[in-house]
Amino acid sequence: MIPAKYSAIDPPFNPAEFNYKKYLANQNIYHQTFLYPKQYVLLNHNAGNPIIAYSLRLRQRLVEKLKLNMRDTSAIAVASTLILGYKADLSNEVLQAYSKTGTIHILSVSGGHVAIIYILLNLVFGFLGRYKYGKVFKALLIITLIWYYSMLTGFSPAVCRAAVMISLIIIGRAYSRYINTLNILAISAFFLLLYNPLFITDVGFQLSYLAVAGLIIFQPLVYKWLTFKNKWADKLWAACSVSIAAQVITFPLSAFYFHQFPVYFLVSNLFIIIPAEVILCVGMIYLVLPQIPFVSVSLGWILEKSIVIMNKVLVIIEHVPFASIGKIWLTTFEYLLAYLIIICLFYFLFDRKKWLLQVGLITMLILTISISLKRISAGKADSITFLNMRKHQGIIFKQGDKAIILSDLNAADKNYQYSIQPYLDSCKIADTAIYTIKQNINSTFLVKNNNLIQFQNKKILLFDKRLQNKQLPEKLKVNCLYLTGNPHITITELNKNYEYASLVIDGSNMDRLVADWEKQAKTLHINYKIIKRNNSLVVLSN
Repeated sequence: MIPAKYSAIDPPFNPAEFNYKKYLANQNIYHQTFLYPKQYVLLNHNAGNPIIAYSLRLRQRLVEKLKLNMRDTSAIAVASTLILGYKADLSNEVLQAYSKTGTIHILSVSGGHVAIIYILLNLVFGFLGRYKYGKVFKALLIITLIWYYSMLTGFSPAVCRAAVMISLIIIGRAYSRYINTLNILAISAFFLLLYNPLFITDVGFQLSYLAVAGLIIFQPLVYKWLTFKNKWADKLWAACSVSIAAQVITFPLSAFYFHQFPVYFLVSNLFIIIPAEVILCVGMIYLVLPQIPFVSVSLGWILEKSIVIMNKVLVIIEHVPFASIGKIWLTTFEYLLAYLIIICLFYFLFDRKKWLLQVGLITMLILTISISLKRISAGKADSITFLNMRKHQGIIFKQGDKAIILSDLNAADKNYQYSIQPYLDSCKIADTAIYTIKQNINSTFLVKNNNLIQFQNKKILLFDKRLQNKQLPEKLKVNCLYLTGNPHITITELNKNYEYASLVIDGSNMDRLVADWEKQAKTLHINYKIIKRNNSLVVLSN
C-alpha cells in the first residue's frame, strides 16, 4: 500500500541486549520503513474509532483536572498513572523507587484497581437489588462501567483479565451460581487469547495471570502456616500471606525479565495497602464530582499528601542497605527449575510428603550448580568485546569482575544503558571505569598510550583520523587493528605501516568507507570483521 524501502527489524547486536526484534515480532511487526516529510500527506486526524477517541480525550481532560488542585508534579504523575493508567509524565526516579521496592504493580492498572472500582460501584448501586429486575440491571450497569474504565485506562492485558473475571463473577452472583475462581481465571485467559493469541507473549499478561493463580492456589497454604487469636494480627498476617504468595510465584519470571529482586517487598507492600486504597477511592470521587470549591480543594489536598507520603517512604526503603538484589540473569532452564522448587516446597509445607522435599532439594542443588558454574566461568574469562554501537564507539576490556570501557558515551546515556550496561550486569562486573577513546590509561590490567592498547597478551591499535597521514619507520605488529571515526585510508596503505592478525571496522564509519574497506579486505584475503549492522565481536584473551 505504501511504496517505500522496507527493512527487517534489527536483532540484538550486543550480548545481553534487549531483543527488540522479538518484542515487535510478538506484536506481529517484522519490518519498518522511514518516511520523510515530503513522502506523505496528512489527510485527517482524530478520525479513528469514535469511542476510543472520546475515551482518550476524556482521560486527557481528567489528567488536566488532577492538575487543578494538585501542585506536586510527581504526585500528579503517580495519580494519573495509578487511577487512569496515563504514564507519560512519570519520571524515571519515581519509577525506580517503585521498581526496587517491589511495588511497581501499584502503578499498573490491574485487578486490585478494578476490584476497588467494583466495590465502590456495588455500594453506589446497591439499592437496585431491591427491585424486581434490579439485580440484572445492576449487573449490566456495573459491567458496562468496569469495561469503560478498562478502555479509559488503555485495555492492558492485566486490566482486561480483571474485567473479564469480575464480569463473570457479577453474572454468576446475579443468577446465584457457584463461582469457581480458577475456572473463571482460565476462561478469562481463553477469551483474551481468542481475541489476540499474541497476548501470551506479553510480560504483563504472564505476570498478571501468574500472580492471580498464585494467590488462588498458594495464598491459602501460606495463610495456614501461622495462626493468631488476635483479630488485627490475623488480618495483618492475611495481608502478608497475599504479598508473599504473589511475590514468590512471580519471582522467577520477573527475575528472568527484569534481573532484580526487592528484598523488602513485604514491608513496602504492607505500607502501600492503605495509601493506595485511599488514593484510588479519593481520586475516583474527585474525578467523578464536578469542580466544587471547598470539596475539590480538600480532595485534591488529601490525594496529593497521600501520594507524597507514599513516595517518600518508598524512597527511604529504596535507599536502605541491600534494598534490592540486582544483576540476576537466569536462563530459561534455570527459571523453570526455580518454579519446580517453589511448587515442591510449597506443597511439602502443606502435605508433608517426603518425596516433595527430596525433589525440591535435588532441583535446588541443580540450580545452585548451574548458577555457580556460570559465575565461575564468567569470573575466569578475560575478554575484549567490540560492541555494535551504531554511530558510537564501544569497547569493553574485562578481567574477572573488573572492566574498562572505551566509549564516547557516559553511564547515564540511554544508548549506554541499552547496549553496554546489560552486558556488564550479565557478566557480574562490579568495578567499571569509563574512558573516551582519546584518553590515556594506566591500570593494573590495561595500558593505553595514545592509540595503542596493551591488554594482557593482546595489542590493539585504534586507527582514526589522527593516524591517517602518519608514516612509521618500520611496521608495527599488533593483534588487532580497529578502524573508527572515518579515517580516509586504503587497506593497502594500512598494510605498509602495520602488521595485524585481524581488522575490526566499527559502526561510526560511513557506509561508503565500510563498503570500500570490505572489498579491499576480500581482495587481499585479510581476516576482517564489520561491526556495523552485525553482531559484536568477543575476543577471549585467556
